[in-house]
Order: sequence, then structure tokens, then C-alpha cells
Amino acid sequence: MYVGRFAPSPTGPLHFGSLIAAAGSFLRARAQGGRWLVRMEDIDPPREIPGAADDILRTLETYGLEWEGEVLYQSTRLTAYREVLEFLHRAGLAYACTCSRKEVGQAAGPGGVYPGICRGRRERPSQPHAVRVMVGDGRITFEDALQGRVSQDLARDIGDFVIRRADGLYAYQLAVVVDDAYQGVSEVVRGADLLDSTPRQIRLQQLTGLPTPAYLHLPVAVDAATGQKLSKQNLAPPLDRARPLPAIVQALTFLGLNPPMELLDGDVASAWAWAMAHFDVARLPQRRTVLLDEVKIRP
Repeated sequence: MYVGRFAPSPTGPLHFGSLIAAAGSFLRARAQGGRWLVRMEDIDPPREIPGAADDILRTLETYGLEWEGEVLYQSTRLTAYREVLEFLHRAGLAYACTCSRKEVGQAAGPGGVYPGICRGRRERPSQPHAVRVMVGDGRITFEDALQGRVSQDLARDIGDFVIRRADGLYAYQLAVVVDDAYQGVSEVVRGADLLDSTPRQIRLQQLTGLPTPAYLHLPVAVDAATGQKLSKQNLAPPLDRARPLPAIVQALTFLGLNPPMELLDGDVASAWAWAMAHFDVARLPQRRTVLLDEVKIRP
């Protein structure tokens, strides 16, 4: 069975960029007759905002994005991440790294590729340290359902990357791989800003024997005035729970569905019913970014 998911971080309220990712993954799952899950990626407490997780879930409900099953909170999965980390240590595929960010920057040079300073270390130092995974040689290549063939030489372009930070928190790259496998996710639909992370995740899947799902990376909404993607860090305005229909119709426009403006006069359930009947991957924009000015609708 097809299983998709939406996995926000509780670092602030959902914005229009979040809605695109949620709507795209939701519609893709419904079109496949599959399940759509919600996972809360709450493993970075310093960046999280109290109450944001509940606010996100309430917004999804108001916007008619109904998920199956219980919400999975990554903060409950730390034991699973530790077990995978220990497996990689025992297999000689991961190592402790005591390099500071400044040291890495100085050694990496303009390309920013970690040069493997600590790679030969086998002991675990007593001082705070990150854990890096060895990327090995060769290219990681996969077919994205929207963006086409993607290929990356991790050793040349990224270097051994962090899977547990020096502050003891698990990195996104590790957690997302472990939890996609745990939840049986068959296809990951998310923003193209994460496209370049996918080869790292596939490498971890290969090293741990976890399955590799299919991938579909949607274009990211970009503010025409600033040239920046919509994000919480860039203070994108939160979705309006009092008036969900304009944002839903704009998201459907962004996804290439060309919705009729009459949807604005209906209700949320009717808008999603129309979208499910008309969703087609072939209509999605085959780009990494789309300017918001291209998909404006009347208020």
C-alpha cells in the first residue's frame, strides 16, 4: 500500500510554503488510494516554540488535511536513533568528531566539504563530540518522480556528514531515515529545498539495510521581492485559520491544477474533493522554485 507523510518541525506556525508540501503529499497519497501520515519532527528543542506542535495540528485540521493514525513525535524515538548509531559505530561506518565549526571551515576550504580530519579515530572522546558517517566512494543516483534523475558524489560534494551533533541531539538526516522506514513510507513528497539531502539519506539507507522509498520533490515557493523561499526563519506569515479557502485555492494553483475560482465560494471539503478528482503529477511544475507572483489569486 502507498504510504505518504507530512513531517513539519514545531519551530513556528505553518505558512504557505508548508501548505504546498502538505497539500502535495496529501493529494499524492489520496490519488494512490493510500495512507497519509503526520510526523512531528521535534528533535531540536533549542529551535522549537512551545505550543507550535499543537498549533500545526489544529491548522491542518482547519484546512481539512486529515491524517491516518496517531501523530508520531520524533522525541519519542531517541532509543531507535541510538540503536542505529551504535550499529554504525560497531560496523566501523561512523566515528566521533571533535572538530569545531571553525576548524571544519578552515580545513574544508571554499567548497565546504568535510575533509575527514577525525576519520581514523576509533575511541570515543570524553569531551563533547559529533558523530559522522563515512560516505564512501561512488555516486548516489536516484530518479525523482518530478525533478528527474539526481546524482551526487557525496565524497566530493559533501564529505562525511554529521548524524549526531556535538550537543547530543540527533541530526535530521539520521532521524528521517529511521522514521520513514519505521512508518513504512513508500514515497517521500516534500519541498525541493531538501532534494540535495536525499543522496545522504539514501547512503544511510544503504549502510543500515533500511528500504529506500520513492521520492517526489515539489517546487518551493519563493517571495518575488526578496528572492527567498517562504520559511519560518524568513518570517513567512502564518496560515489564516479563519479563512482557509483562499490559501487552499492558491496552493492548488501553485501545484498546477488550475482550480476554478468558484471553489472560493464553497467549503474546504468541496475544495479538496475537487483537487482529488483533478490531481495529476504530470501537471506539477517541473522546477525547484516558483515565484509567488505567478500563482496569485483574487482575495
